[in-house]
Amino acid sequence: MKKLIAAIALMVAAPAWAEDKMTVLLDWFINPDHGPIIVAQENGYFADQGLQVEIIPPADPSAPPRLVASGQADLAVSYQPQLHLQIHEGLPLKRVGTLIATPLNCLLVLEDGPIRSLADLRGKKIGFSVAGVEEAILTTLLGQHDIGLDEIELINVNFSLSPSLMTGQVDAVIGAFRNFELNQMDIEGVAGRCFYIEEEGVPPYDELIYVANPDTMDTDLIARFLDATEKATQYIVNNPEESWEIFAATSAELQDELNARAWVDTLPRFALRPAGLDAGRYARFEAFLKDSGMITSLNPVSNIAIDVTAQ
Repeated sequence: MKKLIAAIALMVAAPAWAEDKMTVLLDWFINPDHGPIIVAQENGYFADQGLQVEIIPPADPSAPPRLVASGQADLAVSYQPQLHLQIHEGLPLKRVGTLIATPLNCLLVLEDGPIRSLADLRGKKIGFSVAGVEEAILTTLLGQHDIGLDEIELINVNFSLSPSLMTGQVDAVIGAFRNFELNQMDIEGVAGRCFYIEEEGVPPYDELIYVANPDTMDTDLIARFLDATEKATQYIVNNPEESWEIFAATSAELQDELNARAWVDTLPRFALRPAGLDAGRYARFEAFLKDSGMITSLNPVSNIAIDVTAQ
């Protein structure tokens, strides 16, 4: 009887959300971009919020937003530029938080190559991996020098961005992440140079975001998830070396020079307020896509992004 009473007392004392489970789909294999998620898991911050979080790298990097839209996961790590287009395609998605708060994308060239300015790209070959937003970005970058898309050759190099540049298959690549490809090339003894797109006329945006299905999402669950990742981000900023050790210890594949360098370069780009929403940033990028001809109408920000803590 005493044991039964004690068990009942524990059940009553336990918070109602102690066993809440959620599934988070990553955009790619685990890498330093996902630092706050992994550190929140390893440091017990999710557990402190009463969450059991299953973190799943995708088999197909394009699938996570669609899986969330179809109700097969709670959250997906995705990209702000793609979100705008996906909503116009009719997918039920909204941004509910931010992971990386600055662009990572850049136009990458060889440091000692023939491309000294964007004007030198006329008649050259530019590699890309994913069509769509990259064309709008290139239109803006090249347009400043009166170069049209018909004056360059676009080549789909799949995910071999830096290899195609280093081997001379292309003269530049768009879609390279400045925290990875630059380091990868340097490690291999080939210096690269980035043209930062937000310095060349493209409005700043959130590179990595969390998206959810607005029709089915649990805002309380997501708010607690974001609280945990905010705490993890604070820990990373305050303890960069210790947090790297925690992160790298989760997999032998992370324990190399490329990931160590990328960790340092990614750290200042983590969103310090993951739930915080800059509505103007989303409105400006929506207008940019319309001006570029990628979309034919403008969605209000409320259709694109929300602050779940304000719901």
